[in-house]
Amino acid sequence: MLPPEEFSRLQPELERCSFEQGLVLEAPDTPIAKVCFPEPGLISVMARTPVGVQAEVGIIGPEGMTGLPLLHGLTNWPHATVVQIPCRALCIEATAFRAALAECRPLHDRLLRYAQVFAVQLAQGSLCNGRFTIEQRLARWLLMCHDRTDREDLPLTHELLSSMLGVRRAGITTALRTLNDSGAVRSRRGGIGIRDRAQMRAIAGDAYGVPEAEYARVLA
Repeated sequence: MLPPEEFSRLQPELERCSFEQGLVLEAPDTPIAKVCFPEPGLISVMARTPVGVQAEVGIIGPEGMTGLPLLHGLTNWPHATVVQIPCRALCIEATAFRAALAECRPLHDRLLRYAQVFAVQLAQGSLCNGRFTIEQRLARWLLMCHDRTDREDLPLTHELLSSMLGVRRAGITTALRTLNDSGAVRSRRGGIGIRDRAQMRAIAGDAYGVPEAEYARVLA
């Protein structure tokens, strides 16, 4: 989506990397070493308390980038960034990324537009956590995963979903049973298959769609 002259500021410094599930790309309160532009896959931004309680607050895929604090002139943030679905990515060292931003204001402005979309995603997640059922939140999350991957079968466990949504495993089991019974998904040990996206959207209702519409408005 970047115009050639903007992409050319990054291209010489980009390196293709492969990320496995569970890899920590950014640690809390630690200087960010590189910025990654993922290909199909899923990266989670995890919020944590000082004693280690955590939940996912945002997700990143091919539409976005890691290292958002660098766009605002900062070096770190209190979150962790973790690979949830394996992917490849184009990566650039933080120093080279800052230099590219300084040399090309249009590039900086365009990437700040993505930061706006990500902020809307975080706000919508807070709304969903407080006002929507677990079934709706799970359907929303699976739709967002589906948007960012190139696969119908997602390597997701009940334990991972429990951590991502910040709910007990029993709640995930009940919610998945509802989605299974509706025909929206077919769950198996260690994975979930997307079977009927339209039905999934019907279950998610208003929990899904606001960040996606903002992305289309701001970037597309």
